[in-house]
Amino acid sequence: MLPERIATPSLSADMAVDTAIIGAGYTGISAAKRMHELAPSDEIAIIDSSEIGEGNPGRNSGFLLEIALANDADPSQLDRMRQCNKLIAASLGKIVKTVENSSIDCQLKRMGTYRGAAGRQGLKSLHQYAAFLEAAELPYRDLNREEMEQHLGTQFYQRGLYSPHCYLAQPAALIRCLADELPDKIHLFENTPAISLKQSSGRWLIKTANGEISAKKVMLANNAFAKSLGIGMSQLVAMYTYAGITPVLDPAVLQTLGSDTSWGLLPTHRLGSTLRKTEDGRLLVRCLYAYEKEINSALVRQELSRNLVKRFPQLAKTEFEHIWGGAVGFTMNGGAVFGEVKPGLFVSAGCNGGGVVKGSLFGELLADLANGQPVPDISALFGKASWMPPEPIRSLGFKLVSGLERFRGQAEI
Repeated sequence: MLPERIATPSLSADMAVDTAIIGAGYTGISAAKRMHELAPSDEIAIIDSSEIGEGNPGRNSGFLLEIALANDADPSQLDRMRQCNKLIAASLGKIVKTVENSSIDCQLKRMGTYRGAAGRQGLKSLHQYAAFLEAAELPYRDLNREEMEQHLGTQFYQRGLYSPHCYLAQPAALIRCLADELPDKIHLFENTPAISLKQSSGRWLIKTANGEISAKKVMLANNAFAKSLGIGMSQLVAMYTYAGITPVLDPAVLQTLGSDTSWGLLPTHRLGSTLRKTEDGRLLVRCLYAYEKEINSALVRQELSRNLVKRFPQLAKTEFEHIWGGAVGFTMNGGAVFGEVKPGLFVSAGCNGGGVVKGSLFGELLADLANGQPVPDISALFGKASWMPPEPIRSLGFKLVSGLERFRGQAEI
């Protein structure tokens, strides 16, 4: 959906740097920019197995939240939540400033976000989130079924909640923008997967297909794929999620889809559907989870269509123009894999679908940590990833838990 972009060359020879970063997503780019601010004379290299905007950072739904996700919000821990929100808001402000100074149209606007509840489980979650917003003295609007239909054009949800604390963006354009605004001194190599990582003579060696990088420090910002380099194997799983987007809809159809020209809706249940109506008149739906490997595209298309039509029956004959998937790093308890795991080896992984802004924040903090700067207690604020049992117990546990969650939250799915 974007103009073609010429990728930077892949690594083609051995090189030595002060800091190497694996993963050119929101976390990796944020870490590189902060590293350059703290140590402007250092040589910094970022490698990515794909191209900017083509990998997972361009495949999310484009929500940039200013406050904690609903699943994280806890009205009984307001001090902790306020600290988290303060950090997230500051990181978001830097993203907004970068976009304002860029020529790339990221479609970044502070549109707020809706949350919708269709059944008992969703209503319970919605009530808890409203209690957090009230306790934190954050504004929101409570919406009944008729008001949800007025704004979004769907009768699917019994109740809803609107919070202004969210920007919406075109995510692939946004990650392009952030990459393009990196200082010229930072080396970016696309289409350069890290094959292996090892330590030798006090330095870290990253093997790629056509060259080796020797670095004093390495940062892993490749989320679930940190496992492939031997980090977080007992804490991380890769979960594939899927999205579909319609063509630009006919004006007659758009008239039935509510008064808001552009909006985003997040589910009140972890397995529920994320929805977006774009400025150019498309509908996007995101749902469906697959454990550790991708599933059949025909099944994906069928499930996405079913979930969209449940909410918008008037789209029963509308085909998706594009469908796609992306991997998310999940941990059992929702905590992060963060910090210096070995001397000179730093990692931020396990975003748990926490979004663009949280990932950018963790990148900044990882760079601070690597340069001896004071860093907030991430474990206390955002949680620390717990241990997971090995396979096959892990996959059996996932099937059991996800099956139970699907049963409990079936009205929201």
